[in-house]
Amino acid sequence: MKLKRMMIATLAASFVSVPGLAAAKDAPTPIAIPAPPSGKGQIVWFRPGGMGFALGCSVNEKGQKVSSLGAGRYFIQVAEPGRHEFTVKSEAKDVLALQVEADETQYAACKIKMGIMAGRPDISPSTEADFRKHGGLKMVDVDDMGPGEGALRPEQVSAALAAPEPASEAASVPTPQ
Repeated sequence: MKLKRMMIATLAASFVSVPGLAAAKDAPTPIAIPAPPSGKGQIVWFRPGGMGFALGCSVNEKGQKVSSLGAGRYFIQVAEPGRHEFTVKSEAKDVLALQVEADETQYAACKIKMGIMAGRPDISPSTEADFRKHGGLKMVDVDDMGPGEGALRPEQVSAALAAPEPASEAASVPTPQ
């Protein structure tokens, strides 16, 4: 009788703990976004999965390709402060104007909406919370990035994350003795 109770208790405990382990194992690693270079701003562009997964969303500025965004992908664009106008085009053209501020990170999303013959990309401002909500996003492949300096390459992101934080003024001021 004791053995039977022990087996039932063990079995019940294993059912309780397995879902907790599975949830912890499946949780995606949070994406680390570096701070923008001093005096510059940056935009984190992302495209969640969903409708139009086979279609790309090619982000352009001044007629130059910054990068293409496939479903479930993101890229980081460093930009000079000021007004920037971005376009995407398929069946229809969509335009997004952003006011980039120095030392700030902004977020923008590209979603594919229904079109007449094909899906049409739609770009809009977003938030860090919305970006984080779409866990499992992967950085765009280098092949999909434009030829210019717009999108940060993976090695540039790694270097920015590894760079030491600038020392605060308080740390550099000698303490009186």
